[in-house]
Amino acid sequence: MNNHNRLTGLFFIFLILSLSAAEKGASYTENWPAWRGPLMTGESPEGNPPLRFGENEHVRWKIPVPGRGLSTPVIWENQIFLTTAAGSDEPVNPEELKSMQKDPPMWMRASGQAQRVEKKQRFMVCSVDRRTGKILWQNTVREQLPHEGTHKDGSWASPSCVTDGQCVVASFGSFGLYCFNMNGTLLWQKDFGDMQISNTFGEGSSPVLYGDRVILNWDHEGPSFLAVLDKKTGDLVWKRDRDEGTTWSTPLVVDSGPLVQIVISATGLSRGYDLADGRPLWQIGGMTGNVIPSPVYGNGAVFLSSGFRGNALQAILPEKAKGDIQGTDAVLWANEEKITSYVPSPLLYRGKLYMLYGNSEKLSCVDAATGEIHYSRQDLEGLKGVYASPVAAAGRIYVAGRNGAVDVIAPGPVFSVLAKNVLEDGFDASPAIAGKDLILRGNRYLYCIGE
Repeated sequence: MNNHNRLTGLFFIFLILSLSAAEKGASYTENWPAWRGPLMTGESPEGNPPLRFGENEHVRWKIPVPGRGLSTPVIWENQIFLTTAAGSDEPVNPEELKSMQKDPPMWMRASGQAQRVEKKQRFMVCSVDRRTGKILWQNTVREQLPHEGTHKDGSWASPSCVTDGQCVVASFGSFGLYCFNMNGTLLWQKDFGDMQISNTFGEGSSPVLYGDRVILNWDHEGPSFLAVLDKKTGDLVWKRDRDEGTTWSTPLVVDSGPLVQIVISATGLSRGYDLADGRPLWQIGGMTGNVIPSPVYGNGAVFLSSGFRGNALQAILPEKAKGDIQGTDAVLWANEEKITSYVPSPLLYRGKLYMLYGNSEKLSCVDAATGEIHYSRQDLEGLKGVYASPVAAAGRIYVAGRNGAVDVIAPGPVFSVLAKNVLEDGFDASPAIAGKDLILRGNRYLYCIGE
């Protein structure tokens, strides 16, 4: 890395930490307040979890999780927040089921990828004591029969919570947006109607908190929009219509230059919006279909990626971006190499981008400043399929597999495995790190891995 890029990177780190301490409290970077962590990059800058662990090593506690959900646990001090959905014991009339629930496409039924629901779902928000694993509070916010199914590997509780230590915001998409205080008291709720998701794959975009604003992306096969609400009241501040189909990507807030931007990666056009009033600032095409990975920001650039039936990776300079930026100097670099993820979001750590190829256990490393590929599709032995996004702390990268294996990789341009770990579960939700704890949400259990 040249001196300019090194200084840019140091300035970015200093700026983030300064803003965190001054505006959000010094503890912000010690926690995991959103689904991609305090920097929205997948990094825990102050975390230091164990390198090696197993069912009989460094498991501080392990508890069963009620219902099912793929949302990442978020952490604030001694509280862990997560969403889940559980089937109700109340029977559903077959005629009601037939009239209310949309059938998955024929190809999904034939391939076994469709997941219909024949029970009402109880949509719940939970708070777990980080020290003991005890459930502090658990609120059922709604109970109803979903209007459509999900992918067989999906859930009705995939969006992650977000917190700033004052409140917790949880989105169930079609089943409501909810804001609680830290003790579990409901402060407000909103209902934006039903989403119509492409192929009934299920909903996934998480809400975002920035200052006194809640940001929600509502891309689906019906009228799509971006909404910003008042955190204290839930009142709508502004709403911007979007000409987009289903997007599972979570918006990213970029505080760079004179304007604070909301960046959304999408199949039609990726766009930047002015946080203040929703005014579109820039746009660019080039992503593949079914955009799921969330963008990340660092070293002055926003990194957009997708990996369904093709590959796309773009580095955008938001301070230069204005209007249609295709082919302009606002695009730092771009490539279409076969390295990008379908479901997992990229990790940005120490000037490098790390991503899984498709949903496979093959890791690649890209230089964030230049786009140079340091290594491509290196096998993570022991893992079998990856939906979870990689995370990093203390000079270690953690990648959790669908079969319960967790590999720990050294950061840097040379691929090196530091440790291989195995737990008796499977991991689709992305890990979270706070302090010396690694929080892993499995299909059956919630683990706290720590000293």
